[in-house]
Amino acid sequence: MLVLLLRTLMIYLLIVAAMRLMGKRQLGELQPSELVSTILISNLASISIESPEVPLAASLAPVCLIVVLELVASALCYKSPRAAKILSGSPVAVIRSGKIDQSALRELRFSASDLLEALRGKDVFDPGEVDYALIETNGSLSVCKTPGSDTPTRDDMNIPPPKAKTPLVPLVIDGQPLADNLAWCGKDKAWLERTLKKQRCPLSQVLVLLGDDAGAIELIKKENR
Repeated sequence: MLVLLLRTLMIYLLIVAAMRLMGKRQLGELQPSELVSTILISNLASISIESPEVPLAASLAPVCLIVVLELVASALCYKSPRAAKILSGSPVAVIRSGKIDQSALRELRFSASDLLEALRGKDVFDPGEVDYALIETNGSLSVCKTPGSDTPTRDDMNIPPPKAKTPLVPLVIDGQPLADNLAWCGKDKAWLERTLKKQRCPLSQVLVLLGDDAGAIELIKKENR
């Protein structure tokens, strides 16, 4: 049992390191090659966990090879647009000027129901409101609404911009200060201590503290159990 636990721990640490090395896109919408790599890595990892008689190197070596191949493919796609097109394909326009391109849908094997569902995910319920829509290489839908259906901006309504140059970002989460966000907002630990002192809230009792560079803050304290 101890050997199995140690093997599981080693495989777990290797997979975490591999996913971190391959980048954050592995955690979101995947390109075809990235999806294949992720599936293969999970299958290879399960071999060593489920079959103790198999040498640990039987999983470690192939996982490392897949990671190297994925890094090489990423570098190749970065250097060569042609290679990127071969490995990941190209975006396909499915709506132009409010009209659905049915031939493009057939080419992608994308049903009208799939398209409407993807549009609803973008808060669009009428294809006629879409000026241009693309199916990206990772399968997601990008939408550009018609000028009459698009959300007006501050400039359109002659509203002056906010004083803050940064949005409200988390400065403290669960009692832990976020140094990078504090620096981005022009704050430091001394400012944080003064602010919490004014709020009569010790750092350990902070669930979330949001702030921006204009001095606005929003404090959520931990609830007492």
